[in-house]
Amino acid sequence: MSVITTNLLAGQAAIVTGAAQGIGHAIARALLDHGANVVLADLGLERTQAAADELGAPGRTLAVDCDVMKATDHAAAVQACLDTFGRLDLLVNNAGITRDNYLPKMSEDDFDLVLGVSLKGAWLGTRAVGTLMRERKSGAIVNISSLSGKIGNPGQTNYSAAKAGMVGLTKASARELGPFGVRVNAVQPGLIRSAMTLAMKPEIYAAMETEVPMQRAGLPAEVAGAVVFLASPLASYVNGNVVEVTGGLGI
Repeated sequence: MSVITTNLLAGQAAIVTGAAQGIGHAIARALLDHGANVVLADLGLERTQAAADELGAPGRTLAVDCDVMKATDHAAAVQACLDTFGRLDLLVNNAGITRDNYLPKMSEDDFDLVLGVSLKGAWLGTRAVGTLMRERKSGAIVNISSLSGKIGNPGQTNYSAAKAGMVGLTKASARELGPFGVRVNAVQPGLIRSAMTLAMKPEIYAAMETEVPMQRAGLPAEVAGAVVFLASPLASYVNGNVVEVTGGLGI
């Protein structure tokens, strides 16, 4: 997939949670390509710094150790962004995990953990930047939900619930923050080619691809493109929306 670079986000500063790998890392790269400075927020400073170094943009990236279930870590990431780049324009709530199992076998701990990382993490992040963005009367928040939150997946009652909850969080936050010039939107990826999906048995992965009208899995960069759009002036009147990046899966 060819990379298109522009100055859509020139001079802006963004925080991306869960940015050390996968879709989050692709989002960080895309934001850099379009002119933004990026704080990569993820668990473990060493691995997050390595992910930042891999992007090859010294002076335009900052790695911070962030447990998204801790309000203090969100506050520290926001302050680090302000201290380093002098502003904060965009938050991408991307951090998420899976702990799959069928209902009778799923533990309460695994349910709570998945809800905590994806949903509570996004709520804490939104709360952490909301006051600042309200005062500035500008800013954008993009929540990374999932098609699982729309159609549900067997064995993923925790993940599907969390990702559906992120849609509700997006819409409620958009109504609260919209009057102050702050836009809140979500992206719902479908089957995306990543370490998690490639760990599936090949026959299961192939079967899932055949269900996609475009007959292939998406790429993390294609999810990142939707985030760039929602963060940019091109989406200046888009608020409370959910953009599906699914190749038509689930229609």
